[in-house]
Amino acid sequence: MNETNAGGVRRRSVEIVVPVYNEAHVLAGSIGRLHAYLEDSFPFPFRITIADNASTDATWTVATDLTLRLPHVHARRLEQKGRGRALKHVWSLSTADVVSYMDVDLSTGLDGFLPLVAPLLSGHSDLAIGSRLHRQSAVVRGPKREFISRSYNLLLKAGLGARFSDAQCGFKAVRTEVFRALAPRIEDTAWFFDTELLVLAQRNGLRVHEVPVDWVDDPDSRVDVVRTAVDDLKGMARMFRATVTGRTRIHAVPRRTTVPQNVTALPTGAATAAEPMEYAS
Repeated sequence: MNETNAGGVRRRSVEIVVPVYNEAHVLAGSIGRLHAYLEDSFPFPFRITIADNASTDATWTVATDLTLRLPHVHARRLEQKGRGRALKHVWSLSTADVVSYMDVDLSTGLDGFLPLVAPLLSGHSDLAIGSRLHRQSAVVRGPKREFISRSYNLLLKAGLGARFSDAQCGFKAVRTEVFRALAPRIEDTAWFFDTELLVLAQRNGLRVHEVPVDWVDDPDSRVDVVRTAVDDLKGMARMFRATVTGRTRIHAVPRRTTVPQNVTALPTGAATAAEPMEYAS
């Protein structure tokens, strides 16, 4: 995946993880669409990794078939459920410069992917998230999920001092070396994984880049909203205690640098999403 150009200069690379659980009915279509889009328009070497979270249907069979048909698709199977567990496993093993993930339903418009990862590839930022709450985002979803999402992010701001706007959007990326430094402190293996990653990043002075997204709610989503909300509240309480005791501080976090001279720079205009937001703690 780490390639060089004609002049022998290494090109920066990205790994996109798609965590799945019992998604055999949509997996081939979604991965085929993602693969075709990236081959056609993404200017960096990439790998798509399907992370099967102990599916009990034909998901693994479909995934392995896709690895035989599509050159940039790989698959890993975990014998335990948990989106956070899958991301932590694959991201920790990645050889790419930047690791990312998106939901299998591709609810987030793919045109937002290059603006998401470009600030990380250039060395400008450490993490990047898609925000459905950005004023320039175009979001289609029901009032119940909209209320829950906004309420949760308000709780994060009030309880943990969060300065990121949308912790739960399934469209994120992080510099691989940064993730490896944070990973040992990330305890959650399910949905709170994203929030924990972002809080740790903020507590350690890392820069988070936010981009507006086009996002359409998936009516087939099987997330248990009540259980997830309870787990999130427990996670927030744990992170508050960790902050008070100083356990969120990590001394060996890699700091940003500009792109080295032996690495190709970004295409002109690659990081110019419409009014992106970023902060440095």
